[in-house]
Amino acid sequence: MQNLQLAAIFREMADLLEVKGESVYKIRAYRRAAEQLEQLPEELGEVVRSGEIDRVPGFGKALAAKAREFVATGQVADHQALLSEYPAEVRELLRVPGVGPKLADRLFREAGVASLEALEAAAREGRLRGLRGFGPRAEERILAGIEALRRQEGRRGIGEVLPQARWLAAQLEALPQVERVAIAGSLRRWKEEVKDADLVVASGDAEGLVAALRERGLAQEVGGGTARVPLVLPTGLKVDLRVVAPIHFASALHHFTGSKEHHLLLRERARRLGLSISEYGIAQGDGPPESVASEEALYQRLGLAWIPPELREGQEELELAEQGALPRLVTLEDLRGDLHIHTDWSDGRASLEAMVEAARARGYAYVAICDHSPAVRVAGGLEPDRLLAQVERIRRLNQELDGFQVLVGTEVDILADGQLDYPDELLAQLDFVVASIHSHMSQDPETLLERYRKALASPWVDCIGHPTGRLLGRREAMAVPVEALVELAAERGVALEINASPERLDLDSRWARLAARAGVPLAINTDAHHPDHLAFAEYGVGVARRAGLTADQVINAWPPERLLAWIRSRRDRARRR
Repeated sequence: MQNLQLAAIFREMADLLEVKGESVYKIRAYRRAAEQLEQLPEELGEVVRSGEIDRVPGFGKALAAKAREFVATGQVADHQALLSEYPAEVRELLRVPGVGPKLADRLFREAGVASLEALEAAAREGRLRGLRGFGPRAEERILAGIEALRRQEGRRGIGEVLPQARWLAAQLEALPQVERVAIAGSLRRWKEEVKDADLVVASGDAEGLVAALRERGLAQEVGGGTARVPLVLPTGLKVDLRVVAPIHFASALHHFTGSKEHHLLLRERARRLGLSISEYGIAQGDGPPESVASEEALYQRLGLAWIPPELREGQEELELAEQGALPRLVTLEDLRGDLHIHTDWSDGRASLEAMVEAARARGYAYVAICDHSPAVRVAGGLEPDRLLAQVERIRRLNQELDGFQVLVGTEVDILADGQLDYPDELLAQLDFVVASIHSHMSQDPETLLERYRKALASPWVDCIGHPTGRLLGRREAMAVPVEALVELAAERGVALEINASPERLDLDSRWARLAARAGVPLAINTDAHHPDHLAFAEYGVGVARRAGLTADQVINAWPPERLLAWIRSRRDRARRR
C-alpha cells in the first residue's frame, strides 16, 4: 500500500508543479518515479530500510529522500506545501478530462472558476470565451469532459485496482484463519474499469478472520459482519470480502464473479432443467443446495462446457458452451513477442540492449523497437538521421543474438493532415511500422477518419497504435468512428493495436471484438518505456480474452516466420493497389 500511496502523492505533485510552471524535467521525474513505485514488486518500507531505494530506476537523491521521509512520517513536506499553495478547487478541476494543469490554473486565476459546478455554469453560459484562445468549441470540450468525469465517478482503471487486490489477497493467504482466497467480480472478468474489488475467502473461522484484519491493520476501515466484510484500503479503494465455508468456495467464487446478465441466463437454464443455482451450490427442485467441487463441475451439471470468466457477460457464451464451440482464448503464454516498445533513444528509460534483454528474459522470440518520430518533440522523437543510426545499431545487434530477432521499427506520428512524419522512402527500410495519433485529437469524426485513411495510403504502415487515443480517467477517446476505422483496416490489411498499457487499454474489448469479427488482425503491445512495463502484457491479454480472441487472431502470438511472412505479404499487396 505504501508504494501506491507515495505514487499517488508524486503524481499530484507533478500536476501541481506543472500548474506552478516548474521545469518539465522535474515534473517528468515525479511521474516516472510514480510509475516505478506502481510496478515495484517489493514493499516500499523494506526497500527503504534495506538502503536499496537509491538503486530504484528514476530515484535520485532528492526522490529517495522523499521516499524515506514518507516511510518515516506518512507524508512528504513538499507535497503538503504544494497543497497549501494551491487550493482544493484547482485540484478538483484537474480531475476533468481535457483540463490539464496549466488550463486549471488559468480557469482559477483568470476566470475565477473555483469548482466543477462553477466551471460547468461558466461554460454553459459562454463566459469562458473571454479567455485568450477560448471559443465555443473549447467550451463544448469542457462540458464533455465534465460529463465524462461524472460517468466515471467512483470508477478506477484495472491497472490501479488489480495490484491492490492482489496485495490484499496475499496478505489474507498468510492468515491462519484463511484456507483459500480468490479475486472475483469485475476484476476476475478483466473489465477495464471497476468501482471496487471483490474477494472470496474460504475460512472456517470467520470471526477470527475479521478480528485478525482489525489487529493487523490491513485496512483503513473494516466493516461489521462475518459473511460480507466491507473494507476500505489506505488508498481509498473499497473492497468486498465474501467469507464462506470452504465447502462452498467454488460456488461462491462463481456467484460473485458475475456478471448479473450471465447469471440471469444461467438461472433460466437451470430452471428449465428443474434446478436452481446460488452461491451455495445447485439444488434439485425444492431440495437443499448441493456443494460443487469446482466451477467446471457446476457448468457440467448444467450441460455446459466451462465458460472463462472474461466471457461471462450475458451475450452468446451459453450457446457456444452448449455446442462445445467456445474459442480457446489467447493466453499470456501464447505471446511470442512485443511489437511496440520504446528505448532511451526517444522517451524510453532504458537502453536498446536492456529492453531487448528484458524481452528475451520473458521467453520472447522477437521484439520491435518503435521509438517516436520527430513530431513528438516532448518525447525526443528521432530525426531521420538518428533513426537510420538506430537501424544500423539494431542490424549489428541482431548479428550477435542467437534465436532472437530485433525488428527495426518506429511509432510514426500521423500528422494533423494525415501525412506521416517520415517519408515512405525511410519507412520502407523498417521491419515494422506503427502509426499513431498524438496531437490534434479533438478533430471531428470525419476529419479523424480521413486522417487515418491518408496515413494508410502508405504501404509501409503495418499497425495502428492506440487507435482511439484514450487515457483511462484522464482523456476520453477521440471521436473517430471506430466501425469505419475497422472497415478501413480490413480493406488495407493493417493490424489494430490493443495497447496494453494500463492507462490506455486501447482498443477496448468491445472494439477488439468488432475488429476480429471483421477479419482484422490484432496486436497486443505494451508500449513499454521501461523493462518492467513488458509485464503490462497481461492487461492486453485480459482485453483480448474479453473480446473472445484466439492466439491465431493476434499477430504477436505468431512464430517469427509467420509474422515476417505476413508483413511482407501485406506490404506487397498494398504496393500493388
